[in-house]
Amino acid sequence: MRHHAFRLLASLCLTAIAPQALAAFSFSEEEEKQNAANAPKKGGGGGVSAACRESLKDKKVMVVVGQRRGNGTDANQGTYGSHFNAINQRLKKFGFNTFTQEEITAQIAQAEIEAHFRNDPDAAINASKKVGADFILRGVISSRTAINPVLRIPEVYISMGFTLTAADGKTISDAGASADSYSGTDTLGMALTLINEQAGGVVARLANDYCRHAVPAAKPKSK
Repeated sequence: MRHHAFRLLASLCLTAIAPQALAAFSFSEEEEKQNAANAPKKGGGGGVSAACRESLKDKKVMVVVGQRRGNGTDANQGTYGSHFNAINQRLKKFGFNTFTQEEITAQIAQAEIEAHFRNDPDAAINASKKVGADFILRGVISSRTAINPVLRIPEVYISMGFTLTAADGKTISDAGASADSYSGTDTLGMALTLINEQAGGVVARLANDYCRHAVPAAKPKSK
């Protein structure tokens, strides 16, 4: 009798605990949380006012892209043609005028581009003068790989830091984006996916940061 009562009590305890345990390890719930956390990143990142767009329509921005590696930053622009074009498309949507990669590399030496990635302000000023740019937008790809402890497959974590600088070398705004993938170790492919999904929001933030300081607030109409 006592043994039967113990088994019954244990059964009731397991019944009470099981739903909580299942809830704690619900993959669907965790996926929903993750999707909710990522939603703002993949959105437009906020609008840009008409006054801001108007102030940008005659501004020229030069884009350079690099990837951080163990021995420094790889700034060979020919490697990042797809990334460059994807960023340029977003810039044009917000009213910026852009340069082609061929226009940039024809006028700026590789050594100057590499110096800009080392945060050399003189390199930024010289580059801006040579192409007639009002801004330089620098995108730096960073990555790390690891084995997912649960799925036991390669996992790639990608992030991109964007810095918008003025022609005089002063930083106007910084913004970032990040993502992860279980699909392998294709860093550049994941970086392109990241740009396609999140660059719109990043460019909106950069544009708004510029306009917040450069465009005077509209005066209320007098009644």
